Amino acid sequence: MKVGFIGLGIMGRPMALNLRQAGHALWVHGRRPVTMEVLVEAGAQACHTLADVAASAEIIFIMVSDTPDVENIVLGENGLIRRLRSGQIVVDMSTISPATTRRFAQELETRGVEMLDAPVSGGEIGAINASLSIMVGGKEKTFQRVKPLFDVLGKSVVHVGDHGAGQVAKACNQIVTALTIEAVSEALTFARKNGVDAARVREALMGGFAGSKILEVHGKRMLDNNFKPGFTVKLHQKDLRIVIEDAHKLGIGLPGTALVAQHLNALIGSGDGELDSAAIVKVIERMSGMRK
Repeated sequence: MKVGFIGLGIMGRPMALNLRQAGHALWVHGRRPVTMEVLVEAGAQACHTLADVAASAEIIFIMVSDTPDVENIVLGENGLIRRLRSGQIVVDMSTISPATTRRFAQELETRGVEMLDAPVSGGEIGAINASLSIMVGGKEKTFQRVKPLFDVLGKSVVHVGDHGAGQVAKACNQIVTALTIEAVSEALTFARKNGVDAARVREALMGGFAGSKILEVHGKRMLDNNFKPGFTVKLHQKDLRIVIEDAHKLGIGLPGTALVAQHLNALIGSGDGELDSAAIVKVIERMSGMRK
């Protein structure tokens, strides 16, 4: 397929590389030219404008940080919408607002362009290893056309529903992830304050109902005091902001999510925004007199 990829950061670059290594013709665009170098070496075409991507690719992937970034790429003054043609597909793999996603899809549809929202879970390692979990919203026919490309990028690909459904699923993922990190943080802190080996407690919990990927991976990070980012506090804070804003519009209460959002805010305030979100344990430890 003729594929475009916009956004070549910590996630986008390895994802684009996997598409190229699968044999697809690839046109790439990154804000910093250096991010395109490894892809050009792999045979991709570097594009210095969004228009160049739109002129060549049938299916265009976007992987950037936040809702305003996607809006600028899709609908901005120099955005894709000004160059896209009927029959092309835009696939947004960023994590953004479900409501805004639906608006983007409606705008593109007026030009005969289909859109899928397809946010991912799995972090940088999942992007590198093509083992991402991909949650997709949009029309079934469009999903089936793009699915061979999704299969290159991830090991779990689920068509959740219509436009915005993928973003809703990702929001749910971030709620569960955040609250589980919070729970693991509290449990390991409780063990330490009781004078019990937290590593042994983690080992015991891994064998029962409390066992989880979060306890396995993030629990180990907490024990090792190693917060090299797989997914940063800053991005997790952004994702929970989207969740809380949507919850406000819907009139629903998410008290646990709101609490963890405040802990992420505290980490941002203390200059820890670039750490892995497992650093939530630092907030719990400070509250418990275990860390300055």
